[in-house]
Amino acid sequence: MDYTQKAAAIHQQVEANREKIIRFMREICRIPSVESKIGPVGERIAEEMRSLGFDEVRFDKMGNIMGRIGNGPRTIVFDSHIDTVGVGDPQEWKWDPFEGKVEDGVLYARGACDEKGSTPGMVYGMAAARDHGLLDGWTAWYFGNMEEWCDGIAANTFVEVDPKIRPDFVVIGEPTKMLIYRGHKGRIEMKVTAKGKSAHAASNHVGINAIYLLLPVIEGIKDLEPKLGNHEFLGNGKITVSDMTVKTPSINAVPDEAVIYIDRRMTFGETEAEAIAQVEALIPEEHKDRVKVEALFYDEPSYTGFVFPVEKYFPAWVLEDSHPLVQAGLEARRLIGLEDAPSGKWAFSTNGIYWAGKAGIASIGFGPGDEVTAHTVMDSVNLNDVVKAAEFYAIIPALIP
Repeated sequence: MDYTQKAAAIHQQVEANREKIIRFMREICRIPSVESKIGPVGERIAEEMRSLGFDEVRFDKMGNIMGRIGNGPRTIVFDSHIDTVGVGDPQEWKWDPFEGKVEDGVLYARGACDEKGSTPGMVYGMAAARDHGLLDGWTAWYFGNMEEWCDGIAANTFVEVDPKIRPDFVVIGEPTKMLIYRGHKGRIEMKVTAKGKSAHAASNHVGINAIYLLLPVIEGIKDLEPKLGNHEFLGNGKITVSDMTVKTPSINAVPDEAVIYIDRRMTFGETEAEAIAQVEALIPEEHKDRVKVEALFYDEPSYTGFVFPVEKYFPAWVLEDSHPLVQAGLEARRLIGLEDAPSGKWAFSTNGIYWAGKAGIASIGFGPGDEVTAHTVMDSVNLNDVVKAAEFYAIIPALIP
């Protein structure tokens, strides 16, 4: 079927709603949603979905907001995380990070890029798809979730807890510069704990400094990267010491415990066990009884009190360029008037680590914004792209064979 006329009709409907879409975007950015506290912004999104006549709008047990249109045999999820990181040092911002500012058609605000920018297009795009008969045979879900502190946990609960639905396809709205993305590296978060022996600093020779026990590990990590795995599409594995804590009786004492935290980005083909073993191999033999490596575990309650314990291991994933979902995405871009461009990948990780990495559900990414501005004081998105994305989300279900 030639969808050119459908694409033109969708364009007209989206353009007619341009001001509503932009106003909606500004309003959800004005509502802080840091530390996964997404209740208030979820309520605002729920209000918009109800006004557009969604068939079902509710929060799940974890506190994510969901909206459904249709009840067909095939299921597609539009995934947009609506929590954000904090603002950091407020003095670094030259404008209110939540009110934001618009300059040359670009909205600068916390969460504009990462990732509230995809929500308006998904919500209005789903409604447009329904209005033009493009969701016949589909159950389509908008899934506004919390992701910043543990990738994939919300997606995991969608499948296993509430609503207990395994979708056939997922479109992830993380920023892609309006390109089709089809994978990214995975990661594992680890900690290395050194147990020393406390002593007065004046008699440090009778103590065992826990910080010193970690120095060979830190030095080894700094030089480890060239030895990590490589993949022709995803690139090299990466490893970084990202934090350190120390326990000491006082600043005049030898510390008896030191902990470093490691962010290990894993390329395709690397395993969790391999990543842990590489760090363990950096511990000198004479210190192995005092220095231990372990993967981190996430069991923090959500703002609703819901707890879903998961290991902080996030596998890499790649969808082949020839996959029907990737090809549908590329065709959708063409139909809405975007220039042809090859598919790509994210540098950071997304909920795709669960959808595609753990559950094997076909997933692609498409969203406005450039990830280089994420988590910075230049967090931003082009408002024309926010509106244009609605056309993509509206037409893609019809193009999936």
